Amino acid sequence: MTEQNPRPQLHLGVFFTGVGPQLIWADPQAPSHTAFETFTEIVQVLERGLFDAFFLGEGLRVRENRGKVFDLDVAGRPDAITQLSALAAVTERIGLVATQNTTYNYPADLARRLASLDLLSEGRAGWNIVTTDNAWTGANFRHGGWLEHERRYERAGQFVDAAKELWASWDPDAVAPEGRDAANWARPGSISPVERDSDLVALRATATVPGSRQGRPVLFQAGDSDGGRELAARHADVVFSANTEYGKAVAYAADLRDRLARHGRTPDSLRILPGASVVLGDTAAEAEEKARWVRGEQVNGPRAIAFLEQYWGTDLSAYDPDGPLPDIEPSESELDPSRGTISIERRSGKAALIRKWREQAAERGLSIRELVLEVSPGHSSFVGTPSAIADEWTRYVSTRAVDGFNLLPHLLPASVTDIVDKLVPELQERGVYRTAYTGTTLREHLDLPPVG
Repeated sequence: MTEQNPRPQLHLGVFFTGVGPQLIWADPQAPSHTAFETFTEIVQVLERGLFDAFFLGEGLRVRENRGKVFDLDVAGRPDAITQLSALAAVTERIGLVATQNTTYNYPADLARRLASLDLLSEGRAGWNIVTTDNAWTGANFRHGGWLEHERRYERAGQFVDAAKELWASWDPDAVAPEGRDAANWARPGSISPVERDSDLVALRATATVPGSRQGRPVLFQAGDSDGGRELAARHADVVFSANTEYGKAVAYAADLRDRLARHGRTPDSLRILPGASVVLGDTAAEAEEKARWVRGEQVNGPRAIAFLEQYWGTDLSAYDPDGPLPDIEPSESELDPSRGTISIERRSGKAALIRKWREQAAERGLSIRELVLEVSPGHSSFVGTPSAIADEWTRYVSTRAVDGFNLLPHLLPASVTDIVDKLVPELQERGVYRTAYTGTTLREHLDLPPVG
């Protein structure tokens, strides 16, 4: 039995990922992915649409395919915190969320930079907490591949604990009010040092930035694995998931709320925003046709060939993506787990996987591209008219299957403009989406309890 939400309100964010096939960067309508004007236009459209937050993905190394730069991905985007700090000056209300890695950052340094964004934006900052388990990314850093795979969430938990303690180390009244004749700028004893000493996080630091209007940055966490769910249940204010199908969303929400209770937290202390894409059409048939075009553009010929090259371990550029699968045998070496393009689930057993693909292609007469369209990871999509999707989302939020969605646009700025101009009014008509911002901070937008 699903739980009913007496005051359903849908929360929306947009996740500008930057890598992968989701964004169709080669379309003639697509803007530059490195120009500040692109980010300004998008975030201002979203603010007009009363979105809770704008998220930037972040990569610490350019992805590779067979040891070479994977040149089908966008690269060259500015650092997320730097970019969002600039966007704070051209926006007023929308939250600004930076993806930042706990594996290859240092707690005191990252806590300071995030607190700076939070202070400069007057309480609109968020931190999307991620981990990395491969030495390939670590090669860009002093410690390289020092962290074992199974310990990345353990370090993340200790890292976030340290960051939260640093953010709480300034008393709310530490700084003397402006214009007061005070002997000290900061009251003696009002800023406390923080110490940590484990094999994963060791520091002795004093925070250099006071808290913002919302106290500290809002914490986001992608929590689908068991370790991710536990980290989210302990620390997150907002959690992403891949569970957009209604039944899976209900089960995921129930599991996460059970974990919250075990950590002494209430269900209202966390918002669940699955990642999803939206394809709108004036009719259902038009939306379906557009969705087929989007998926086809996301998995074009070069991407289909590059996808198979990861598994064959050799150059397949001579093969026609609209022809049959390669007739050569793959290299004997197992999949390289470190280049950022292969999912964890497919890091071993490639010979069996390729046999399965060959049988599938032969049985159904699939070309390379047709097979890759079926077997490559995709993003869950809501496809339909604005009215139909608004009805579906109203059901989701009314039964607390989700608290909203973190949307992944496929074509900018068109896909976000469509959502703001066509879908948002339908949601407002159903009473499940705000008609104006009622607060100024990201925590207030998300209707989260104050920082304790």
